[in-house]
Amino acid sequence: MNFQLIQFFTMEKTLDKTVSIKAFLLTLSLIFISSIPLSLLKTSHSRFSLPLPFPFPSSSEKKCDVFTGKWVPYPQGPYYSNETCRLIVDQQNCIKFGRPDTEFMKWRWKPHDCELPLFDAAQFLEIVRGKSMAFVGDSVGRNQMESLVCLLAHEAYPLDISRNSSADVNYFKRWFYADYNFTLAAFWSPFLVKSGGAHINGHSINGLISLYLDEPDEAWTNEIEKFDYIIVSVGQWFFRPLLFYEAGRLLGCHICNQNNITSVSKYYAYKMAFRTAFRTLLSLKNYTGVTFLRTFLASHFENGDWDKGGNCPRTKPFTSNEMKLQEFNKEFYWVQVEELREAEEKGKKIGLTFELMNTTEIMWMRPDGHPNGYGHSMIKNASVYDCVHWCLPGPIDTLNEFLLYLMKKDVLLQLKAKLMRNA
Repeated sequence: MNFQLIQFFTMEKTLDKTVSIKAFLLTLSLIFISSIPLSLLKTSHSRFSLPLPFPFPSSSEKKCDVFTGKWVPYPQGPYYSNETCRLIVDQQNCIKFGRPDTEFMKWRWKPHDCELPLFDAAQFLEIVRGKSMAFVGDSVGRNQMESLVCLLAHEAYPLDISRNSSADVNYFKRWFYADYNFTLAAFWSPFLVKSGGAHINGHSINGLISLYLDEPDEAWTNEIEKFDYIIVSVGQWFFRPLLFYEAGRLLGCHICNQNNITSVSKYYAYKMAFRTAFRTLLSLKNYTGVTFLRTFLASHFENGDWDKGGNCPRTKPFTSNEMKLQEFNKEFYWVQVEELREAEEKGKKIGLTFELMNTTEIMWMRPDGHPNGYGHSMIKNASVYDCVHWCLPGPIDTLNEFLLYLMKKDVLLQLKAKLMRNA
């Protein structure tokens, strides 16, 4: 177990109010200096120009922006393999199903002006001891949770307790780490808001989904108050044919091909889904957790759409100038960042923290990281050309390096605030 982190928690628990705050903070700084830049204290989410940086308030002190950088070769390779982590699902188990190249596992994100610390499983588990974490959203969010389970396998294997809370154990996963009293969950909610089969004039319309943009999805809201950390992420389902409702009335639709129904942008629906989700978290009486928004991850289909022969055959990252993020993907990014900014400001007034995990452009540079034809579908036992989800191990492990980095920053901020209150 990481000695520095043990020392930190011991100091936090036994701190006497008579201790000099300045002296203690200096000691704390020395403990954290090897793993987290102490200048990284708070961010502001003012609008900025692409490429998509992580904005910080202006200051004469140099800030560490871990979200601006490049992918560099990392010959040491991944943290785990499909042999050392027995929990990789077939959908992302690219090596098991014959992917011949391995270079996609040998890159690491390098910020321009600082270092992103390696993932430390012992450190992560110590931070979440006695706590709980939920990934709320679609299957890419669950993909990130499965990456996290494999990253933690170096220290501890969890007990699968999914059947204790849901009959649908493929979409609603729950793991328990007994030695740490830590619960890890995935809530399937691809729109964040209430959804259902579409009906027009009393007739069911196949392939069309109704979204109730001002009603949160009870699949996650019924239980979310008891979680200490929430990672919210959705995206790809908003490209589908959709009907939109607000205040119980039909507002319009997206590619529904129905006469006399107003066309409404998918970006509007995306904005309202995040607004409803964040406002719901702000309104919950017993919710005291930290909310992370993991920003939109674009797919990498080439030579056609997912259902028209598209694939993703590349075997190395894009360079920064090789392939720019498309405008429609940028718009998805902006919509959710603006809603997060609003939630962050409101959260400050009631003691809730909302954080940005700014990964859109970072992951756009990794067209090589998908299963392509080397993963088996959860629904049918056959290979599919998947350019949305990510191989395990692979680039998605980097998202959990960012997650741990932000969690350590939050722990430091909380302790600093506690010390100042006790001063």
